[in-house]
Amino acid sequence: MATDPELTRLLTALSEGEGTPLPTSALGRMRRTATAAARAGTSHLLGRLRGRPEADAEALRRLVVSLGQLKGVAMKMGQILSYIDASTPPELRQLLAVLQQSSQPTPFAVVEQVLREELGPRASRLLQTLERRPVSTASIGQVHRGRLEDGRPVAVKVLHPGIAEAIRSDFRTAQTGKALVKLIAPGSNAADLVDEAERMFLEECDYALEARRQQRFGTLYAGHPDLTVPAVFPQLSAARVLTTAWREGMGWEQFLATAAPPARNRAGRALYTFYVGTLYRHGLFNGDPHPGNLLFDSDGHLTVLDFGCVREFPPDEVEQLRALSRAVRADDSGRVEEAFTRLGGRRPTTSTQRETLRRLLRGFFGPVLSPGVRRILLQDFLQVGEVLRGKRELLQLRIPGKLLFPFRIRFGLHALLARLGAEVDWGALEEEFAGRASTR
Repeated sequence: MATDPELTRLLTALSEGEGTPLPTSALGRMRRTATAAARAGTSHLLGRLRGRPEADAEALRRLVVSLGQLKGVAMKMGQILSYIDASTPPELRQLLAVLQQSSQPTPFAVVEQVLREELGPRASRLLQTLERRPVSTASIGQVHRGRLEDGRPVAVKVLHPGIAEAIRSDFRTAQTGKALVKLIAPGSNAADLVDEAERMFLEECDYALEARRQQRFGTLYAGHPDLTVPAVFPQLSAARVLTTAWREGMGWEQFLATAAPPARNRAGRALYTFYVGTLYRHGLFNGDPHPGNLLFDSDGHLTVLDFGCVREFPPDEVEQLRALSRAVRADDSGRVEEAFTRLGGRRPTTSTQRETLRRLLRGFFGPVLSPGVRRILLQDFLQVGEVLRGKRELLQLRIPGKLLFPFRIRFGLHALLARLGAEVDWGALEEEFAGRASTR
């Protein structure tokens, strides 16, 4: 495990970068020391580190600092690596997890300028209470704590200047998009998935859109016993500023270190309800389940903080997603192929392709295929890893871009639940949301 001094050194290195200009041109970003990571070197470096972490700990620290400085797609890749691969050694995951809430901050003078430009006279009162040091700094923006005139605490999220152009530059560099797709869905139709990823990442730069999404989720989960979505203050929000109610709670690592089994089980059900149930019931999902977006009460009550990466499915596609779940759980190849093709995939034409599709989908749905209360285990992911190495067969199936983020959610969520150690009847939860699986 990474030691406290190592983590302190990393956090210090990240904070010392305040004021470093964010490169926004493709050439400027490629020149930074994280170029190799932003293209394809991250997986190579991690492969080396898995074999001998003690020899390359300093290289990893430099990589994390570089990703935090670049922000945008490069930093998001580091965030994904911190939780999506349950087989990543704990010491590597712990260092990469720093990127979930920490990177080089935007100077407060720039934050003040953005607030005044976006909110006009309304910014003055807010600035009087705003803490100069951000409580978290992420790939798209950073959060400062403040207070309303009536004393209520609020979280004020401010967009990093130039971040949208930086993301566009990342995607203009072909290798960056390919590396991202290789990380999330190896062997998939790269061009289709890259376009989907770029659209989703750029939407995260529109805080007015995020405010509307967060309000929608807040309405859906108002009064829920296990879930909270912080309220939005529209009068103090704009395209580059989002002000929401402040929520106290434990971060992911603290919760894992202290939570009792009942709290873990409650948190696990809440996570599954939010990320999977919302998709099946409302055609909406939050596509960024990394731990930095989560807060927990000691009893397992969950608060979800970020709504920048949200995808909406029309009712007919939601029904096909439900049908796909039912067919995979029933292990009905004909119905699996029907639902998969109706979602835009290519119907398999050979026995090898059929088996590849079967194994891939059963890997992604793995934890819900076994009845009864159980923990999600590391071996639940091994089948997916084996299938993803069969790139030729996957390319022939042409997994559609619209499935990129549902697959990311399913895989990333299962990785989190495996670490959480919650004991829940996952199959019963899936049945509650998607319907009963049956054979013809």
